[in-house]
Amino acid sequence: MSKALVIQKADDQYRCELAAMPPLPEMQANDVRVKVDFSTINFKDGLAITGRSPVVRKFPMVPGIDFVGVVTQSQHPRWSVGDAVVLNGFGVGEGHWGGLGSEAQVSGDWLLALPSGISPQRAMAIGTAGYTASLCVLALLDHGIKAGDEVLVTGASGGVGSVAVALLAQHGVKVVASTGKLAEEAYLKHLGASEVMDRAALSEPGKPLQKERWAAVVDSVGSHTLANACASTRYGGVVAACGLAQGMDFPASVAPFILRGVTLAGIDSVMAPMAKRERAWAALAEHLPMALLDSMTQVVGLGEALEVAPKILAGQVKGRVVVDVNRD
Repeated sequence: MSKALVIQKADDQYRCELAAMPPLPEMQANDVRVKVDFSTINFKDGLAITGRSPVVRKFPMVPGIDFVGVVTQSQHPRWSVGDAVVLNGFGVGEGHWGGLGSEAQVSGDWLLALPSGISPQRAMAIGTAGYTASLCVLALLDHGIKAGDEVLVTGASGGVGSVAVALLAQHGVKVVASTGKLAEEAYLKHLGASEVMDRAALSEPGKPLQKERWAAVVDSVGSHTLANACASTRYGGVVAACGLAQGMDFPASVAPFILRGVTLAGIDSVMAPMAKRERAWAALAEHLPMALLDSMTQVVGLGEALEVAPKILAGQVKGRVVVDVNRD
């Protein structure tokens, strides 16, 4: 029997459970139906599954903001039966049934061809977190970071952070990995970090302008961490902000931007145009060592994903979690 994680809300009771895959709606123009092979558990999926933040906008909902699979039906001129495709974002798993089920039906405009040389399982080991990390790294490279520069990665043992560390190391920069899990120092140095620092050094309120250190920053944490990262970025540096694990507030000053010319680059993975997506995935295929990707990945079944969701919100998951939607 085809199965999915299904979120229901009735009488203010919010629940997510493993259930039969709900029937998909009748196909419309440009729709594509996909047999899903793998999905993932990202931070936003953790919020959706647990209900800790109102990211789900209608019910019932199949969560899962990304998936990889094979086209089984198509009303879209670009896609044919048998095509291998990847999806990230576009509100899937929030306002449109997502990837944590055996089937999905989406607009063909949202799909990307599975990049050559990346297997389906590895595509979801990368997932939205890795694709977001690639967007961040490209923003830093476009700004002019170079080999030898010192670059900070916050939330480094998480999904975005792990991939960002690995990608940046391939470009020869000195990666400083900030994490709340100092026991993962060996893991982060295996990925390519030159130094590991305690996140506590960044997570409390700090001065609006601090000693210059970072040529660039990849931040998935937000709040005081992002403010302190900006305050300690060198003249002309760049900070790529893509997450809010600590909070969505930004208790900062304009000082780094008007006195040091620091650039704060917002990274959106949900609605990014297709050209950016293709570039990010091409960079992953070229620069991300697959052996390192495998070393940061665990695979779970659909039912097990329910147990992973609260752990990812609590910062208890390192690296990437792939969900094999065809096993419980």
